[in-house]
Amino acid sequence: MTVPRPTVSRTPAEVVARAARATDLADLDAAVSDCFACPRLVDWREEVARTKRAAFRDQDYWGRPVPGFGAPDNRTARGGAGPPATPPGPVSEPRIGILGLAPAAHGGNRTGRVFTGDRSGDVLFAALHRAGLANQPTSVAADDGLALTGVRIFAAVRCAPPDNKPTPAERDTCAPWVHREVALIRPTLRVVVALGAFAWAAWWPVLRQVYGVRPPSPRPVFGHGAHWSGSAAPDLLGCYHVSQQNTFTGRLTIQMLDDVFARAKQLAGVD
Repeated sequence: MTVPRPTVSRTPAEVVARAARATDLADLDAAVSDCFACPRLVDWREEVARTKRAAFRDQDYWGRPVPGFGAPDNRTARGGAGPPATPPGPVSEPRIGILGLAPAAHGGNRTGRVFTGDRSGDVLFAALHRAGLANQPTSVAADDGLALTGVRIFAAVRCAPPDNKPTPAERDTCAPWVHREVALIRPTLRVVVALGAFAWAAWWPVLRQVYGVRPPSPRPVFGHGAHWSGSAAPDLLGCYHVSQQNTFTGRLTIQMLDDVFARAKQLAGVD
């Protein structure tokens, strides 16, 4: 008698095993959304979903880990009572990856789609639209018709963390999801844009786990516009995070963000 393998991940070992079994992005997205391996993050994401923000008190929060989004099928995994997945948009293989830190408590943790429903997402998707990589400049809900062309967006940590600060253990527990996602898009991935120092640091283990490449030593220092190139792995571009703290203070301007995506398109060979 064959015993069905569990689909819910409750320990770091189960995350490793379930990520390795994911056969495609849809399978991976479904597995990510059923992860309960970090008790602190589970408690926080569910507490936020119960208490809600006053402006969203009439909405049903996703309150689960947030999978990646974008090409090739532009769908967000949905389970349970969440809103429907975004209808398929233009199909294109991802040549550009965008790696973030973690979902926002009242953004992705509410809507179920990464960088959706918060100020950071407003800035990011407007920039992708200007760059010709998104069909619309806004991302407000999982069923709003947004589709990306040649871009896949994912986070180093898939649950909203308290104070937007995951612990090193939580980062490491979540890493197999990142590694498998990159492995699945590896054939076409040409460049990764790391939004912030946390994402920049999270990329180096991917080199060893996915590409079999020894990370550089010492590690290249993160900075806006920083560029690392390796012969057997995608180019890595640094970009200040699209947070309100950075955009409201002028540390990250529209022109700076546009310049990064123009460079990413050039490196990826995207028209």
